[in-house]
Amino acid sequence: MVNETEKKAPSFYSVLGSVLASMFGVQSNRKREQDFTYGKPSQYIIIGLFVTVVFVLAIWGLVSLVMKLAGV
Repeated sequence: MVNETEKKAPSFYSVLGSVLASMFGVQSNRKREQDFTYGKPSQYIIIGLFVTVVFVLAIWGLVSLVMKLAGV
């Protein structure tokens, strides 16, 4: 039999969605409470760091592209 915590543990996509929503500041209170109740902090930290690195690299790439197209 599956206990209650394993049954409601968030999936990878749920954690990713929560991290992205919190980065934009649009996380609902219900979802935040669910994350704090059933999620593991390590999941959110790792995915949060990964999303931050991808965001920084995307901005860097976009700026590099614009600078190259501008001839600078």
